[in-house]
Amino acid sequence: MPFDDRFSPEELRRILQERLGSGVRINLGAQPQRDGEETDEAESRRRKREEVLRFDFKPSDIKKYLDRFVIRQDDAKKVLATAICDHYHHIQRTQRGTDEWFEYKKQNIILIGPTGVGKTYLVQNIARLIGVPFVKADATKFSETGYVGGDVEDLVRELVAQAGGDIELAECGIIYLDEIDKLASPTQTIGRDVSGRGVQRTLLKLMEETEVPLRSPTDIAGQMQALMEFQTKGRIEKKTINTQHILFIVSGAFSGLTEIIKRRIGSKQIGFTGDKPGAEEEHKLFEKVRAADFIEYGFEAEFAGRLPVVVHCEALTVDDLFDILKYSEGSILKQYRADFKAYGIDVYFTDDGMRAIARLAAEEQTGARGLMSVCEKVFRDFKYCLPDSPVRGFVVTEELVRDPQGKLQELLADPGLFAERILRWKLDGLAREIREEHGVEVGFTDEAVQTLAREAAELGKDAYEYAREKFQGFEPALRLLGKAAGSSHFRLQPDDVGDLGSTFERWIRESYR
Repeated sequence: MPFDDRFSPEELRRILQERLGSGVRINLGAQPQRDGEETDEAESRRRKREEVLRFDFKPSDIKKYLDRFVIRQDDAKKVLATAICDHYHHIQRTQRGTDEWFEYKKQNIILIGPTGVGKTYLVQNIARLIGVPFVKADATKFSETGYVGGDVEDLVRELVAQAGGDIELAECGIIYLDEIDKLASPTQTIGRDVSGRGVQRTLLKLMEETEVPLRSPTDIAGQMQALMEFQTKGRIEKKTINTQHILFIVSGAFSGLTEIIKRRIGSKQIGFTGDKPGAEEEHKLFEKVRAADFIEYGFEAEFAGRLPVVVHCEALTVDDLFDILKYSEGSILKQYRADFKAYGIDVYFTDDGMRAIARLAAEEQTGARGLMSVCEKVFRDFKYCLPDSPVRGFVVTEELVRDPQGKLQELLADPGLFAERILRWKLDGLAREIREEHGVEVGFTDEAVQTLAREAAELGKDAYEYAREKFQGFEPALRLLGKAAGSSHFRLQPDDVGDLGSTFERWIRESYR
């Protein structure tokens, strides 16, 4: 079929997909842009690139940011943050032309740790903070394709896509390869080992410095696009991506590596008594890992040598999993709150409920991933049944986590089962707002909460909104009370909620005595 100007990229994509089948990647790009659009896009890319390369973070800045999302792993955060700063400061010096007097050794990183401890999450958040393009893949994907090196190079090309087509920005990106330990090959292997060592050698070239063609020679559609470019412009512009400043971070669980380390150093040197080290002993062992251990594990010597920064993430305890649920900004509970909120249902989590989830997740032995598994089992039927019920909220307690089916039936039989407890929760939030805005501690007794709930029900109003309405217009009194009372605490009794004006006036008089 002749290719000419009658076919748009979209039409060519459709035709090629029909001719070549769904297994072939088709990427013909977008319609050509007008000169003005190209100028605007180039300027936008330049500003983005300058913003990224301005890089003014200190290691402590990066660690503080990571602390918001990743629980524990303090040592790993410090090492990662320091290596990241070194790397991007080097790029800055290179961009300014001030880095010619010494040869910089790129600090590619290897992350060790069991599944679900936050290895990927650490790197994702670093890339998000810095603003550089980030590509993640599993090393096992490439072990299945053997010596087809173009597949590995697609990681570099994907950086360009993540950078919005800006090659210079992509050349400062981060490539993250998980399950890298699966590429390790036994040292006694004879002949071609296409599942591991071949991919290691291909990755080795990328980790050092090489030029990767923007178009893959194995991508038929890419070659078709080059043909179209030649027909329209009379030439084919050869674009490449230089990998000199692309940071490679690899990770894996490395099961069995501790045995290699023990044999090398002798377990008696650090007081090991059992055959299988515990979490603390394993951490001490990983602190002593050397390139020779990775080589014995099955890595090429050159490959291990291109990963000078070794970071170990520790296994998570029940307390760690609880902290992830309660304190992490990336807590999975936010997802579940949003899922239920989509149906107009509020869900609240008690400390004992979160700790019960954490204990069950620890039994899964998959780290933080176990939290998702447990939550899915606990809330599966709640998600299905509650949207069709009059239930507008519930509280996740230890009892609910232990017996979700039993508690669900109770809730369906009594939609107001948690109403008073939820109201208490919301009123505690209202009290925090008053404290933060006016500097005065105002709380509610259980009897006052019950009075508010009863009065709201009689008026056919939402109890929390009814309580907020009662406080409207009393901002001046609250400010005055805050100044007069200082750190004093005030508790609203049932009689007080009926006439807040008189209550505040009495409190203010008493505070000035």
